[in-house]
Amino acid sequence: QVQLAESGGGSVQAGGSLRLSCVASGYVANRNYCMGWFRQAPGKEREGVATLHTGISSTYYDDSVKGRFTISQDNAKRTLYLQMNSLKPEDTAMYYCAAYVLSLRSGCVAVSRVYNSWGQGTQVTVSS
Repeated sequence: QVQLAESGGGSVQAGGSLRLSCVASGYVANRNYCMGWFRQAPGKEREGVATLHTGISSTYYDDSVKGRFTISQDNAKRTLYLQMNSLKPEDTAMYYCAAYVLSLRSGCVAVSRVYNSWGQGTQVTVSS
């Protein structure tokens, strides 16, 4: 399994920005991965925010973050990013980085149960 470690969370006012980072290690050579950012607010289910196919760099965004969040990767640094702009109080949550190995010709899905590698999470708090 891939080991993941997030950082970059914090407290900001509404309208502010944060960039989350997720450093990955333990990749299997010559395999593609689906990398995802998920979040979970107190009392709510974990939800998929954005995903990225490491092989073709295709991305997916939940409607709630489209146009505000950007997922990207730096292969040399083995790092996944989530740039979050125009933050809203409803973005407040624990954010998790996650990954799973993709089968040949498979696409990413933003369903938490298929991910088998998870980071410890980083807290994002947005005040109004």
